[in-house]
Amino acid sequence: MKTSATNKRIRELLTGIKDQTLVPRPEFQRRLVWTNRHKQEFIKTVLQEYPFPEIYVATGDVNPDTAEGSQMLVDGQQRISTLYQYFTGSPDFRLGDVPAYSSLQQDTKLAFLEYEVVVRDLGKKTIDEIKEVFTRINSTKYSLNAMEIHNARFDGAFKQFGEMLAGHEFFELHGVFKTNDVKRMGDLVFCLTLAITILSTYFNRDDDLEEYLEKYNDEFPGADKVFSELASTFQFVASLQLEVNSRAWRKAELLNLLVETHRQMTKESIILDPAKVREDLTQLYSRVNAVGSGTTDSDEVTSYYKAAIQATNDRSNRIMRGTVIGTVLKHGLVF
Repeated sequence: MKTSATNKRIRELLTGIKDQTLVPRPEFQRRLVWTNRHKQEFIKTVLQEYPFPEIYVATGDVNPDTAEGSQMLVDGQQRISTLYQYFTGSPDFRLGDVPAYSSLQQDTKLAFLEYEVVVRDLGKKTIDEIKEVFTRINSTKYSLNAMEIHNARFDGAFKQFGEMLAGHEFFELHGVFKTNDVKRMGDLVFCLTLAITILSTYFNRDDDLEEYLEKYNDEFPGADKVFSELASTFQFVASLQLEVNSRAWRKAELLNLLVETHRQMTKESIILDPAKVREDLTQLYSRVNAVGSGTTDSDEVTSYYKAAIQATNDRSNRIMRGTVIGTVLKHGLVF
């Protein structure tokens, strides 16, 4: 595939967006979600006249009678939209310490408008061909799991909160995360799932991650409060001194133990007795293990076992395990 690279001034790109002769195609573009901090740093890059990576365009619709035509923006939507927001003073871009375009000196405005952007033109291509080009431009996505893809898109407050939570000594002291968990961001997924669940309720697999990463990308109100509550939850669970081989340290089951402990201590203000909780949980886990060996037990214990061995991250199974753990914490082992 032959392509041609040229330089276009920012003013040409801005005019194209305004006149709709440069058309973004978000249906096949990765929805990069920049925080205002990212936008600010990008605009500083331009104002300081540093280069940024090339953008890709392709020939769009052409009117053969008027010779008027358009170009499709294949890759670079976030950069171009940020430039346009800055130039037009859009409320979607909070400036922070970046001077408003309207306040710039005339020579600085001209330098901004005359800044040259490398534009690679793919020529006339079908939408399917353009989608394929876009996919290959961003081909690292093929080797990424869901969280790694989210990580490439979001670098805001909520993700950073999850990273801080994952760094808590509780997880290291109890060997919760294995090397591959950390390498493939499994620790971050776990901690974000934990935070989202205590903010709302149990959800299916990773379904709510993107929603919360985007919702709290710029800021995460109450982060300190949530972290403090979870730190207290970690402290209580650690005080139980459960055996190293306890089912409690399996990630799916630990999620339930942490969520239900948080609910009892924080939302219901119940004072839990570590000795009693340890005894009841130890008995529960022992009975669950026995079911796995063929022993018949109550419906609750049997259901817990089934919910802990397959589709462990399904919402229904998270709810089932949570219901059993919640009952044990609040009323003891009554079944």
